[in-house]
Amino acid sequence: MLLELDNISLAYGRIQALHGISLTVGQGEIVALIGANGAGKSTTMRAISGLRPVSQGSIKFDGKDITRLRADLRVVRGVSQSPEGRGIFPGMSVRENLEMGAYTRRVRAEIDEDLERVFGLFPRMKEREKQSGGTLSGGEQQMLAVGRALMSRPKLLLLDEPSMGLAPMLIQQIFDIIVEINQQGTTILLVEQNAQQALSRAHRAYVLETGRIVKAGTGAELLHDPAVKDAYLGVA
Repeated sequence: MLLELDNISLAYGRIQALHGISLTVGQGEIVALIGANGAGKSTTMRAISGLRPVSQGSIKFDGKDITRLRADLRVVRGVSQSPEGRGIFPGMSVRENLEMGAYTRRVRAEIDEDLERVFGLFPRMKEREKQSGGTLSGGEQQMLAVGRALMSRPKLLLLDEPSMGLAPMLIQQIFDIIVEINQQGTTILLVEQNAQQALSRAHRAYVLETGRIVKAGTGAELLHDPAVKDAYLGVA
């Protein structure tokens, strides 16, 4: 397994956000994590990326324990996150934002190669290359956030709510690009409230409720699970 979470717990002060969750992500998979607001999805992502320390359990990546490893060193190992809310640098150009994603890298030719890859995935970013990130539309900022995460050439790409706030046409486009990124060889862990879109593309998925995993299965299994339909797909 590329990523293994074993019985991890995490608290914000006195508030317990995660209660002993375990999950795996295999090489080449798209794995989705779905659940309601406040279920602990983004907290799980922060634990994996090293932005929040866990109080219990272990995190293994590519066969090595990274539970106490600094966040920046996890990027070097191959874990990159496109955060909820995008988090782009609004005063910097599109190109500068993308190059910030490659801050751990030193080989200019490889950075340029990955810039072209991002521009191929997101032609709009090439068109807006010199434009300030803060002047982009919401959809364009989301593309920029995903592109920036790809610039570290990750083994595992963490996508936190990539469709949030986007128009339906753009949601479809973003998910099609997520599949393309995966087909190009990048493993993806996806947190997404749009359960229909996420489950229809995920190889496997987990359902998180109040900091606990309550269901797991293939994307197709959960897509047709009556309880999941009722709770997350708007189908009774």
